[in-house]
Amino acid sequence: MNDYALVIAIANTATMLTGGAVAALAYRAFRRTGAAALRAVAAGFGVIVAGSVLGGGVHLVGGAVGLGVALQSAITALGFGLLLYSLYAETTDITVTTEISL
Repeated sequence: MNDYALVIAIANTATMLTGGAVAALAYRAFRRTGAAALRAVAAGFGVIVAGSVLGGGVHLVGGAVGLGVALQSAITALGFGLLLYSLYAETTDITVTTEISL
């Protein structure tokens, strides 16, 4: 291992926890509303988290720095593409009604 192994492990753990939380919340919002944009947000963050963990894992376990960076960069770009798509995803009109009983 090299001098940066601990920093890489901590950064990937933080990315996994925070990005995973955002992905989970976006997925819960998608399940509640059915909005395709929220599904794309959840998928985008999930892909970014997976890319970070995969790239860091290849670097830490396999020692292949170049391969780890290449994997992480490619998968992160895919995740950001999904996030970009979510900004343009067609939305449906959602009507919320409330009932007040006195």
